[in-house]
Amino acid sequence: MRTLFYGTPLLAVPYLELAAQESNVVAVITQPDRPLGRGLVTKPGPVKEAALKLNLPILQPDRPSEISREIQALNADLGIVIAYGRILKTDILKAPRLGHINVHFSLLPKYRGSAPVPWALINGETKTGVSIFWLDEGMDTGPLLSQKEAEILPHENATQIMEKLEPLGLGLLKNALQEIARGRYPQTSQEGTPSYAPLLRKADGLINFENSALRIHNLVRGLVLWPRAYFILKDSSGEKRVSVLQTTLEATSGTPFPAPIGTLLRVEQERGFLIQCGQGSSVWISRVQPEGKSPMGAAEFLNGRRLTVGKAFPLKRGE
Repeated sequence: MRTLFYGTPLLAVPYLELAAQESNVVAVITQPDRPLGRGLVTKPGPVKEAALKLNLPILQPDRPSEISREIQALNADLGIVIAYGRILKTDILKAPRLGHINVHFSLLPKYRGSAPVPWALINGETKTGVSIFWLDEGMDTGPLLSQKEAEILPHENATQIMEKLEPLGLGLLKNALQEIARGRYPQTSQEGTPSYAPLLRKADGLINFENSALRIHNLVRGLVLWPRAYFILKDSSGEKRVSVLQTTLEATSGTPFPAPIGTLLRVEQERGFLIQCGQGSSVWISRVQPEGKSPMGAAEFLNGRRLTVGKAFPLKRGE
């Protein structure tokens, strides 16, 4: 079976390797090389690097429609899409004989869009999964080929969930390619109320300590990959952005609002610092990364700062 593979970041690489094992990949379509790092050196993306190692043909248009004739001339049977980062228009969708399938990290129709795992965590979901579906012109609206569920544990963050979903997705894709090669093309309509996972912005990470500790904990878990949850600390040297990498929930106090929101309640070397949140709750901030510095323990972060238990953090309110 002749296939096209569309993908760009590291998470797509194992799926490219699987596609190369299970089919004849006639082209890898990936985004153009981009300037990266402080030196802005132009480098290939992870999928391109993997394709080079596999000796696969590579196409890097700004938009796939720019090379629609070239793609159509490849006479592919199927397109495989995972984290490509571009919308495929009608001319491209119809190029392979059977169309395109997409690997998506949610239980469609829940969390259609570009950031399904972060938004599932932000919203406190207890389950997620992987869906393989047939692409149409809508936003993740095509019929399902297969789907598998996974549990979200209260302590798991986006990195851990993506690690958990990878073997599920690879298993589903392998089975899908084998079924399609046998001439079986399952299609089941998506059922249920759709929800959406829009593109994340840096501003989405700003922590509002007036929210409950659970809501803050979920935000930190969801944004640990990007853009990261953060607060802005005001001190004598100005305003500094502090990314929060890990939090732990504290048992709820029986007294609502025992201290003003933003008050530093406790400091422990291993657990970090406990800060008062809304709804009478509090959250342990365990690991942080101050702007321009390496990640560190939250208690270490307090060293040398004039922040004492019982006093309010000098936080900037909003942006």
